[in-house]
Amino acid sequence: MAVDSQQFKNVMAKWASGVTVVTTVHEGAWKGTTASSFSSVSLNPPTILVCLAQKLYTHKLFSESGVFAVNILSPAQLEVAKLFAGMYPDIEDRFAENSWQTAQTGSPILEDGYGWLDCKIAQMVPAGDHTIFVGEVQSLGTFEGDDNPLMYFNRHWGTFTALE
Repeated sequence: MAVDSQQFKNVMAKWASGVTVVTTVHEGAWKGTTASSFSSVSLNPPTILVCLAQKLYTHKLFSESGVFAVNILSPAQLEVAKLFAGMYPDIEDRFAENSWQTAQTGSPILEDGYGWLDCKIAQMVPAGDHTIFVGEVQSLGTFEGDDNPLMYFNRHWGTFTALE
């Protein structure tokens, strides 16, 4: 399925170094974590990268699955961000409390997130104690709302407001 370059630009415009939850499907089970880095690589073809720590148990699952989705969060998803960052270790099923859907790869997409990109892994690049997962965007979308993306800065969760 061809991804429209303007729609790709629209989704990427929703994200300004904010909080993302990266998900995958591995052996039929949904898995996810927060990403330490996410950015656009190219417009043609639409390609992104996600940087994940190798020490995370999910790192191996992403490597083996060959697919992932990036969920861009709005301020309304603060608890989702904390959950996938491991701040609620007693919760075993991180997907149970929210509504999720899937797109082309089968990776989970938060139904009321700010935006999403569904990707097939094109390349995995070792980068010290992290791996850069380069993903070819298979499908994408944005959701209604005028919020800014959820931000994380200096150990604080919130949003930035424009300076006037």
